[in-house]
Amino acid sequence: MNLKRSLLSQLCLVVTVSLFFVSCNKSRDYTSSSRATGWSMNAREGGFQYDPKTKEQETGPGLVFIEGGTFTMGRVQDDPMHDWNNSPNQQHVQSFYMDETEVTNLMYLEYLDWVKNVFPPSEENYRRIYEGALLDTLVWRNRLGYNEVMTNNYLRHPAYANYPVVGVSWIQAVEFSNWRTDRVNELILETEGITKRGARYETDSESTFNTQTYLNAPTLTYGGNDSITRGGKRSESKAKRSKDSTNLYIQRKDGLLMPAYRLPTEAEWEYAALGLIGLRNYNTYRGRKKYPWDGQYTRSSTRRNRGDQLANFKQGDGDYGGIAGWSDDGADITAEVKSYEPNDYGLYDMAGNVAEWVADVYRPIVDDEFNDFNYYRGNVYTKNYIDEDGKVKIVTSDSIVYDTLSNGKIIARNLPGEILQVPIDDSDTYLRTNFSDSDNRDFRDGDKRSTRYYQSFGDEEEEIDESKRMYNSPKHMVSADSTGKMERQFDKTGNRTTLINNEVRVYKGGSWRDRDYWLDPAQRRYFPEDMATDYIGFRCAMSRVGSKTKEGKRPRN
Repeated sequence: MNLKRSLLSQLCLVVTVSLFFVSCNKSRDYTSSSRATGWSMNAREGGFQYDPKTKEQETGPGLVFIEGGTFTMGRVQDDPMHDWNNSPNQQHVQSFYMDETEVTNLMYLEYLDWVKNVFPPSEENYRRIYEGALLDTLVWRNRLGYNEVMTNNYLRHPAYANYPVVGVSWIQAVEFSNWRTDRVNELILETEGITKRGARYETDSESTFNTQTYLNAPTLTYGGNDSITRGGKRSESKAKRSKDSTNLYIQRKDGLLMPAYRLPTEAEWEYAALGLIGLRNYNTYRGRKKYPWDGQYTRSSTRRNRGDQLANFKQGDGDYGGIAGWSDDGADITAEVKSYEPNDYGLYDMAGNVAEWVADVYRPIVDDEFNDFNYYRGNVYTKNYIDEDGKVKIVTSDSIVYDTLSNGKIIARNLPGEILQVPIDDSDTYLRTNFSDSDNRDFRDGDKRSTRYYQSFGDEEEEIDESKRMYNSPKHMVSADSTGKMERQFDKTGNRTTLINNEVRVYKGGSWRDRDYWLDPAQRRYFPEDMATDYIGFRCAMSRVGSKTKEGKRPRN
């Protein structure tokens, strides 16, 4: 009996000591209560609602994860011309997502089909919207070449469905990215039972879905049709249980909606194309890379496909594909996506096939002295337009604003259903140290201090002689007469010094028209943002929110 008592007391002592140490070493679990106030979260009575099950960002359709890191940007392996716009500099890129392939003709046709159905070009008010989205198929024409088969068929024939889209301007690529964001998030809300099932097929010009409109003014989404916005099973059951109307819509804090699809920055694109992860040895790189693949040559060295070309490019004068019956790269123009092996990130055709638009405004030198984190030139900060009643203003069919581009093409600045954007003003920049203007495209380069003969004294408001500007690009005139006919005038001034201005964008990677010199991911060129070619396409990117790495991965010291 005494033995049993002794054992029982010892057991109790062990349990007590164990509980003491566990309680000392383990912090309190705040998944259901607030770390700030101690209040219960997600209580039936109301209060703050939060989804603790939301962990990390889901990978969107068509994307692959790119873990961020540090790399040397602008380091070309072959630079016989000693081009000063490729001076190497170290940059750090945050983790992000990127399309595994270029945007294809099929993907762009889906976009055109949606625009045509929602904004019928047969209606005069919407005709410019569809016309602004149409690609320039005439880019295939050549004064000494027979290319009419591509002019007529490349975009729409099913034989080219999975070929990269070309004839697309930078502006059109941005608009496609915006449309893609809305369509992906629209499907998410429907799948999760928030919006009415099948609503995405019933929309028209007055009842479209826009992600930013839904987040900022959900009652105005789908033209204010509440039966669609809250027509899902989950929304209906939530409305029966909740007295708080603010919790009846998905908010940013719910983590359900995707961040925006967009064009990658130049730093992101170059980092992803290099695929340095394949050369990583702990926290160093074993060597340099000339191409997205490992090695210094364009041909494969593996036993299975030894001698095969690893990219689609121009191999010599009059040699776009190779000899008949034994083609070097399998393509004379563009090639179908995934025709070649991916790089170490799983990205296809980051060298050759088509060059690709990136988001950056071109300047000869990357300003790494001012910033070496997520480098990007081209920020234009805007804000939502708030009317006198304190509500955001939604663009309607009667308030569409059209812009006339330098080439005379007319595009819609905003589509119906979107929130009207206006530049930021002094109230947003007062006493700020990180930004002071709405348009930052020429920050530290191209402004007054970048002009020739600049002197820091004198009248700051004095107008600058246009002939003394560093970026004295041609200024062509486009206007419309009383009948609506476009008048186009070329700038015939003989003292223009450059083609660079705030409307030229960087494009990266070689193409089917380029020699292997341009396959180096560090090479960079520029082209007007409102023009298109037969060798420039694009792919989308998406920022990653939250952790730098995927769940479960731990950093190495």
